[in-house]
Amino acid sequence: MHDPAEGRVDLGGLFVPGVEGMELRVEVAGDAIVAATVVLRDSAVQLQGFAAPKREGIWGEVREEIGSGITQQGGIVDEVEGPLGWELRAQVPVQLPDGTGGFQVVRFIGVDGPRWFLRGVISGQGAVQPQAAGLLEQIFRDTVVVRGEGPMAPRDPIVLKLPNDAQMVPEGVQQEEGSRFAGGMGQLQRGPEITEVR
Repeated sequence: MHDPAEGRVDLGGLFVPGVEGMELRVEVAGDAIVAATVVLRDSAVQLQGFAAPKREGIWGEVREEIGSGITQQGGIVDEVEGPLGWELRAQVPVQLPDGTGGFQVVRFIGVDGPRWFLRGVISGQGAVQPQAAGLLEQIFRDTVVVRGEGPMAPRDPIVLKLPNDAQMVPEGVQQEEGSRFAGGMGQLQRGPEITEVR
């Protein structure tokens, strides 16, 4: 049994492979970190783990829900068999910076494990040209999910934690008052986007 931490960034519920030149961002909902995004050149994959029932996978159901959600917003969804099994390739309506509407191409990938489910969302070039996404797919494949032993309802997000040596880089300067990453410094200069976790 390999140590999952070997060559991976320890986020508690997920161990994400470290790849040269990647940037790791975490996404916060309320007080909890619920997703990690690996940015690699002009592509990204967002990783999110969920609790799942013991006996059956939930990816089929989740795919349907994501698909109908996107269709309701006026997007387009194709279900295709990709390198990681069934996936959704979607064009999701987005508001462009100039205020007009456009579409963003994204790929939803998923894998059912024992009592957990890992969802990935690939965006950028790796979605527009799926054949360019090999490294992102490999990162997704090599991500280790640690569900923990505690009772969790199916679909509860597996909560992540920051690696012990992470430096938080606030996004931009519009930090809400009292944001726990702002440290009360008022106007923060936009720091470098790269968060080294080695």
